[in-house]
Amino acid sequence: MNISQTTLHLAASILLVALYNTTFFRHVLAVYPPIAGNALFLASLAIGLTAVLMLLLTVTCWQRTTKPVLSVLLVLAATVAYFSNNYNVVIDHTMVANIVQTNASEVYDLLSVKLLVYLLLLGIVPAGCVWWLRLAPTSWEKELLTKAKITVVCVVTVFGLLFLSSDFFFSFFRVHEALRDYTNPTYSLYSLGKYLRKNFAGGRTAIRPIGTDAHIPATDTDRELVILVVGEAARADHFSLNGYARPTNPLLQQEDVVSFANMYSSGTATAYSVPCMFSIYPREQCSAQKTATTENLLDVLQRAGVHILWRDNNSDSKGVALRVPYQDFRQPSLNPMCEGECRDEGMLVGLQEYIDAQKEGDIVIVLHQMGNHGPAYYKRYPPQFERFTPACATNQLNQCTKEEVINAYDNAILYTDAFLAKTIALLKKNDRRFETAMIYMSDHGESLGEYGLYLHGLPYAMAPDNQKHVASIFWLGDRFGIDRQALQAKAAERLSHDNLFHTVLGLLEIQTSVYDPSLDITQNALAHRQPPTPLPGRKGGQAQPNQPDAQPHKQDASGLASYKKQLAQVLPVWLLLHLEEGARR
Repeated sequence: MNISQTTLHLAASILLVALYNTTFFRHVLAVYPPIAGNALFLASLAIGLTAVLMLLLTVTCWQRTTKPVLSVLLVLAATVAYFSNNYNVVIDHTMVANIVQTNASEVYDLLSVKLLVYLLLLGIVPAGCVWWLRLAPTSWEKELLTKAKITVVCVVTVFGLLFLSSDFFFSFFRVHEALRDYTNPTYSLYSLGKYLRKNFAGGRTAIRPIGTDAHIPATDTDRELVILVVGEAARADHFSLNGYARPTNPLLQQEDVVSFANMYSSGTATAYSVPCMFSIYPREQCSAQKTATTENLLDVLQRAGVHILWRDNNSDSKGVALRVPYQDFRQPSLNPMCEGECRDEGMLVGLQEYIDAQKEGDIVIVLHQMGNHGPAYYKRYPPQFERFTPACATNQLNQCTKEEVINAYDNAILYTDAFLAKTIALLKKNDRRFETAMIYMSDHGESLGEYGLYLHGLPYAMAPDNQKHVASIFWLGDRFGIDRQALQAKAAERLSHDNLFHTVLGLLEIQTSVYDPSLDITQNALAHRQPPTPLPGRKGGQAQPNQPDAQPHKQDASGLASYKKQLAQVLPVWLLLHLEEGARR
């Protein structure tokens, strides 16, 4: 059966709008109900999205590329539709980074019969039909002329619709701009382009050193042993230490810990949050490019002579531990506690021997947990920790009741409680030789069905607090001489991942110009000593120009400039998405 490219592109565009964008239109209808006054706008939105997709296919699909491009696009759209429809997630550039860095076990956790059905019915079958059809032959001159005509029609159609419903589209782009993030596959393609541009457009860049003056002063004669636990997807409001009704922290409540109940993450996904946690950059200035090209906290500590060890039971360190000793505890050859999947507790095995082998100097050990990694929460803990029942025993969270999902999630928190208690017990054994401390801080939070959302990874501006309000706990040994009242007072303040860099420097008494005492959580809580004094290069806690990003980024002052900035981000998705930067979309 012969079919023209134009007919095939139009049919594919209509199909993508009708079957692959149900989550997008569900969110749109929640804002613009299907009443008579909204009918014209809703129709314009559907037609406009069809025209944008038609424009995309027209400029990217030629006689020899139509079938492969359409096939890939249909499979991509089917995959995005599955995760959008079932987890209400948005595929932005940080989510793309998560996907790129996902390992085999994480992929396995996401596999399901339903996903395969989506891929089969919305991906493989339509792609097979595309290959079955025969494209009508045409000359390149005629093809070029046809594409020029279609491009004009699509652009005129979109601009005409914008003019026809200008009031609604002004609201759509200006007030409800987050809605566009659900368009499929346009926004995921935009996000892929943004990820590629941020990570590869500039080529290889030398790592920028920071804290080159870092050193431990001669007056610091005590040795410090700090274990920094990077949690995974742990919400602050599911820790009984923070007032949660369920006893999810029975062991930690027996320890002299301080819970920072107002801690907020730097991102909503591991690939973004973890590098920013260890970065000198505050959340507003942090980016994947900056963290990849600038040294981090571990580099500064190592330069000062601190022994560093990173043990990982998650995907990896997301680039943080590239220049320090690293051990992958997802491997049974290293982790003796692997039963189906390797347990976080296994990272504690052999740590005492490592500590004993460091005859002098301070020690910082980072333990990167599997923690509450979803959606298969039921896999994150041994059977004896399933105390809240019935627990959701599938990765298809929408097939479980909200209570079952929360039960499985809380069981994983309960296991983290036991893991942290054992970490404290290890530190107590070394309390006579070291000033010991444990810092636990989750990388991001998690949605458990609130507002129809699951998992994490929404763009920070639109993510609910559940994905940003994270659990964080400090334990300090007796030799630190902690002023508990002062630390509790600090815990009542709103804090963030921005504090971690400077707090660790303060605990270890590292003197360096990149240390900012105003961001050190323990600054006034260690009664027996003064925190390190910033070296020249900082005054009053403000970075000087010789430091990375010393001057705050300038913000647009006028509403007009802000609106133009928003339009610059939005309109390419709808109008010229694939004309200016084909690879970007």
